[in-house]
Amino acid sequence: MSRRQDAARPRIAVIGAGSWGTTFGKVLADGGAHVVMWARRAELAHEIDEAKRNSQYLPGVNLPRSMSATRHLSEALEGASQVYLAISSQALRQNLKAVRPLLARSDAPVVSLMKGVERRTGLRMSQVIEQELHCDPARIAVASGPNLALEIAREQPTAAVISSSSQDTADAVARRARNAYFRTFVNTDVIGTEFGGVLKNLIAVAIGIVDGVGYGENTKASIITRGLVEMTDFAVAQGAHPETLQGLAGLGDLIATCQSPLSRNNTAGRLLGQGYSFQDVVKQMDQTAEGLASVAPVLHLARAAGVQMPIVEQVKMVLDGAMNPRDIAPHLTTDDDQPQGERTQNGSDGGGAFWRSFQRALDQLRNSRGRPPGD
Repeated sequence: MSRRQDAARPRIAVIGAGSWGTTFGKVLADGGAHVVMWARRAELAHEIDEAKRNSQYLPGVNLPRSMSATRHLSEALEGASQVYLAISSQALRQNLKAVRPLLARSDAPVVSLMKGVERRTGLRMSQVIEQELHCDPARIAVASGPNLALEIAREQPTAAVISSSSQDTADAVARRARNAYFRTFVNTDVIGTEFGGVLKNLIAVAIGIVDGVGYGENTKASIITRGLVEMTDFAVAQGAHPETLQGLAGLGDLIATCQSPLSRNNTAGRLLGQGYSFQDVVKQMDQTAEGLASVAPVLHLARAAGVQMPIVEQVKMVLDGAMNPRDIAPHLTTDDDQPQGERTQNGSDGGGAFWRSFQRALDQLRNSRGRPPGD
């Protein structure tokens, strides 16, 4: 690639060079951007910049020549037309304190790639970004969907949804974050999109637990199905639209995260199911499983809103060592012996939700060329 060709590409910054940050950087570069990654460790920045590899997080994947990397935030953010954040949700606020002065004169969209809730405050990532950067919420977008990093880095086709309170921001980010193997759709339901990405992690931990115990497909299918009900009840109580939870950020991400051994949250749950303590699981994981940190703040928000989340409640009991993992499945969907209907607490009927969601996904894929459609 000539210097003239590279100079003509829009300059994009990705803050965080773990598996998902690097993968999304590749998505953006393959879509026509020059991407500058920020990595905390100098050796990782050097490997991405010189060898076009990230061997620790994406083994065997070659990165585009239009990706570079630096350990200096100022270099990564200089001239960026869009900024993507892919760091641990619990470390976001502290990292943004260093980012804020570097973006003080910029109006670039800021995009969250994170799927977590701040433990201390219970805030979503877009809310933390708004607080720390002191920026207009219309500049903030979030990306979510069935997005297992290694599969996407290997260019296996998938889709995601970009959400912002501003339709213009969502459209601009969606147009940039797409290529031949990665499609983006849009909506303006930031609450539903973010909580979909958070809550599916908690259900994936439950799936991992029962998988580690040795339970089969019936148990897992029932947890996934009722888990979607819990996700919808919670998100709607927080102000989300129920249909968002039946889209890519809800059902789509739930299926991918629960069913794949590539999922960090699934892996963490499986270790718990095999008898490892919470502390041992954290030590064994070389990447952050966001679901583990989000259980407590999500349950706090659920109780405040009067929403019942029996699956998540019992995941917390396993994490706390108060429940044997083998006892989790019989008590997942009800607290007593009274028969219950399948309707969600918010009154929407779950019947046919899966078919409607899959049908909509097919329609989206058929119409994914041109302007990003709504999710």
